Amino acid sequence: MNTRTRFAPSPTGFLHIGGARTALFNYLFAKHTGGKFLLRIEDTDLQRSTQQAVDAIINGLSWLNLNHDEEIVYQMQRQERHIEVAQELLHSGNAYKCFCTKEDLDKRRKQAEAEGKVYVYDGRCREITDFAEYEDKPFAIRLKVNKEGSTIIKDLVKGEVEVQNNTLDDLIILRSDNVPTYMFAVVIDDHDMDITHIIRGDDHFTNAFRQYQIYKAFEWKVPEFAHLPLIHAMDGSKLSKRHGAISVESYKDLGFLPEAICNYLLKLGWSHGDDEIITPEQAIAWFDIVDVNVAPAKFDMVKLTSINHHYIQNTPNERLLELMEEFVAKENGSLNANYKSYLLQGLTSIKERSKTILELVENSSFYLKKPPFIFNDKAIEVLNNSKDILKEQFKILNDITDWTKDSIHNTIKEHCDTRGIKLGKASEGLRVALTGKTVSASSNFDIMVILGKEETLSRISTALA
Repeated sequence: MNTRTRFAPSPTGFLHIGGARTALFNYLFAKHTGGKFLLRIEDTDLQRSTQQAVDAIINGLSWLNLNHDEEIVYQMQRQERHIEVAQELLHSGNAYKCFCTKEDLDKRRKQAEAEGKVYVYDGRCREITDFAEYEDKPFAIRLKVNKEGSTIIKDLVKGEVEVQNNTLDDLIILRSDNVPTYMFAVVIDDHDMDITHIIRGDDHFTNAFRQYQIYKAFEWKVPEFAHLPLIHAMDGSKLSKRHGAISVESYKDLGFLPEAICNYLLKLGWSHGDDEIITPEQAIAWFDIVDVNVAPAKFDMVKLTSINHHYIQNTPNERLLELMEEFVAKENGSLNANYKSYLLQGLTSIKERSKTILELVENSSFYLKKPPFIFNDKAIEVLNNSKDILKEQFKILNDITDWTKDSIHNTIKEHCDTRGIKLGKASEGLRVALTGKTVSASSNFDIMVILGKEETLSRISTALA
């Protein structure tokens, strides 16, 4: 059997972190078993589906490198197929026309709720044989569910679960406007796409029993089901925006790397021993859906940020520079060649103290901006207290002919010894002159070597002025 999995989001919102994990697990299981990973856009909710959401889903998956293997399937483009299959069920006696109006159904539902009951459609249209009085009335088509016995789902994550069929209602498969319901279209599309494994969130688990009835009505082979545990906040509550339930594109805008996101999501419900950092190649080799935990996972923003820091530390400067340029371009336009040269050298030390691309940009800002800097009150105070030392440092640095880190360090150190001041104290004003800030992620000596003698002296002179 060739494994075929699918990620099937509804374009009623952006690709959030839970959806991204579902896509990741589908992708990894398909690749682990030598199969294919497919993408289907379930846009049957005509009022809420938007092209903007479709684009966000596709772009988010592409950014995460979760690339689908075949053409994208759009559910509403298959409407004629859904109608055709619904009619087949109607003609075979496995479905029936339902003439109940929305107002009728709402009234019965409210009455059941008032009595403290769970509303289940009572099947009153199921046994209609004389359609004369309904001839001109609109109707939906409902599946005629077998009410005898039980349905057993052997879920690859949750195990075997049994539900009594008399608790299942006759679900609508085609609305009166000929638009298929989500519950029905999913089954038809999964069958036509030859999906072998349906891997999705645990919130869809109850749907499996109703969809199982559709498969059985056609005597189709039922795919394997695997329902993933939901992702909760650290306190066990429902994940919300304040906990990190934001769109994948938002994480990109916050400066997270796609490989860090995937690495962290992989650990939400699955593990491989004590391994924390797992490469894409290792993930494909090691991942199996039967190893997913049953218990809900907890989303930890601190842990995600820590993993992102690891990836930034181990990412080549050239790639980091490309990512930074996207952020810089939004405010300052493109970088000139000198700034790129500064950054490529300076990132080696700066990325050790930067957890996101945004922090990289912030910590590298003195390489990106040409003086004069805009100093805050603390920086101005440091400069005012360091003017005499800075003037002397300008002179001795100007006399250096061998512009190397050791030479610069020894010259400044000798000056400090002569003045009887500590090197740290003498570095305060110099740091402000070079970076515009009182704190930096790199040493003054590294910065001066990278900037070169001319730029270093120019910055000191500008600060003094």
